[in-house]
Amino acid sequence: MQKNNNNSLSSDLYFIFSSAFILMLLQTLLRGVLLWRNNDLSASIPSHDLIHAFITGLRFDLIVTVYMLLPLVIGLLFKNGLSNRKAYTVWLTFVSSVMIFLAIVELDFYHEFHTRLNSLVFEYMKEDPATVLSMIWYGFPVVTYLIIIGLMITALFFIFTVNSRINQAKSTDKTRYSLRMTAFLVVLLISVVAARGTLRQGPPLRWGDAFQSNYLFANHLGLNGVYTLAKAVIGTKKGDNKWLKKMPLADANSTVEKMILTPSDQLIDPEYSPVLRSYHAHVGLTQKPLNVVFILMESFSGEYVGALGHDEGITPEFDKLAKQGLLFNRFFSNGTHTHQGMFASLACFPNLPHYEYLMQQPEGSNHFSGLIQMTADRGYQSIYVYNGDFAWDNQKGFFGAQGMQRFIGRHDFVNPVFSDPTWGVSDQDMFDRAAEELQKMPKDKPFFAFLQTLSNHTPYALPTPLPVAKVTGHGELNEHLTAMRYADWALGQFFKKVAKSDYFDNTLFVLVGDHGFSTPNQVTDIDMLRFHVPLLVIGPDVVKKYGHSNSTVGAQVDIAPTVAGLMGGDTTYSCWGRDLLNINDAGFAVVKPSGSDPTTAIIDDNKVLVKSTDNSATLYNYQLLPKASANMIHDAADTEKLDHRIDAYIESATSTLLQGKAGVKAPDNPVAVN
Repeated sequence: MQKNNNNSLSSDLYFIFSSAFILMLLQTLLRGVLLWRNNDLSASIPSHDLIHAFITGLRFDLIVTVYMLLPLVIGLLFKNGLSNRKAYTVWLTFVSSVMIFLAIVELDFYHEFHTRLNSLVFEYMKEDPATVLSMIWYGFPVVTYLIIIGLMITALFFIFTVNSRINQAKSTDKTRYSLRMTAFLVVLLISVVAARGTLRQGPPLRWGDAFQSNYLFANHLGLNGVYTLAKAVIGTKKGDNKWLKKMPLADANSTVEKMILTPSDQLIDPEYSPVLRSYHAHVGLTQKPLNVVFILMESFSGEYVGALGHDEGITPEFDKLAKQGLLFNRFFSNGTHTHQGMFASLACFPNLPHYEYLMQQPEGSNHFSGLIQMTADRGYQSIYVYNGDFAWDNQKGFFGAQGMQRFIGRHDFVNPVFSDPTWGVSDQDMFDRAAEELQKMPKDKPFFAFLQTLSNHTPYALPTPLPVAKVTGHGELNEHLTAMRYADWALGQFFKKVAKSDYFDNTLFVLVGDHGFSTPNQVTDIDMLRFHVPLLVIGPDVVKKYGHSNSTVGAQVDIAPTVAGLMGGDTTYSCWGRDLLNINDAGFAVVKPSGSDPTTAIIDDNKVLVKSTDNSATLYNYQLLPKASANMIHDAADTEKLDHRIDAYIESATSTLLQGKAGVKAPDNPVAVN
């Protein structure tokens, strides 16, 4: 294949541009594989949207390609040019291997989280390696993937080797160095333009440029996983929070006060925090202090809850319980990871850009408000019962610092019915132990209990034999929905036990999903159904006073204020939510996916505004029943209003976090409120 060619410069230029073509072709192929893996999401997408996604993807691929080829471009400066083809072939094979590995990882990553690779990858890597590796090994076809990766890398090494020999000069370089320098400058200029991804003036190609379709998957398909992951790394290191300083902080705080405060709230110190207040709830459900049992259900998606209008037989026990309590049918998680569900629900602090993993970040050392603080202020005893290891997500460190008194985790169970090597004991073991512990709680003061399920999580390891029938007819979701049905069964068994207890009639039970999960119906640019979860409240006279159903829009940050209202009396807290049973509007929720995905949204009654850091905003009308759907609308007034509100909410909340003012004032503060 070698040619007698004394012009090694032309040979080098051929090598660079042919290698670029191979890398571009590889990335297009990998995008096609991602499309194939998620064919359930693409079935209803028009072909022209998918074609546009591939065309847009070429621009992101080109950016990645330029950076991969930098050693070759710099090599043009050497007197002998790219004569050491073996070294460059090894480099090209290496970067291609990285591309292939990340693309294979992304197949199931996207299928699970409906987002391209981002900082969520690093959050998992920072956790307990043994648990993460166990989850991957038992939950995914690791061996098959490794074989595929190995075969692809071998093929690419062969392709790059053959390509390096084509048109390679056999003799010494006769090209004048000035000509080589000129060629370098031209190639460098082309590389700079290509690395911008666009010919427009102003900013280079950005995440938001991929969002040209009404279909979320088509927009995501246009992105590049290597690009989004690299952006996550760079953004983390820079610490550049583009959500701040979009308006004067005073204006943001003023807007937040109007969004959150009700006539029953008395602002304590607006200079300290726009949400630090005393809430006057007046008469609660009972004269006696209510026990509070808060249950966080893993991946308990509202899309498959019968009581929310989805009669598929997945949650028969929850559906029975819904008849005993008050069900919120337009309720949303603040994030898409258990981590966010925990701190939003218990610490009533929102999921903010750059602080999605608050419990593991330095800013998480704040003393927050919420259910632990509120009940501790009233002299409650507290207990946390969980299937897994409290080291995960820094649960014990975070909640212990917030005042949680007792922790019972996977290592505290003796002879469990089932123990998964990845996560811990089964949901029925957790609920059985919880029932025992609650029965043993001292009767001289009320208790607050936090119970958290885990079985409905990859790799969906469940007891054998299963106490429920396996779910069929839902394709790849069968295993997930079977785990959800099992968690529902375990929940039902728990309530059958505690209903006979002496404390049941004086206990407020609060049940909520930590987040939903991916379904073929993505609805809007923020995959709305990943946030839709049920909130059910069961307690003395709840139904008599508030009915069986509530359509107010709410999020997990609203749980603590709502519980405060049901408990009655006065409560001091710094919550970023409201008592959903004591407001005179349709409610709102601010939500954000986990990881460095820059998309956020504000859900306001039947509208949702989806926004990214580049200030692009899309307004939809949505409905959840009979089938979740959304239509893009053009309403300048509503868009401007909601855009301002979400900016103000994020800026104000972030400011209090960074200033250490996320909770009530510390007792030793000279201006503290007692």
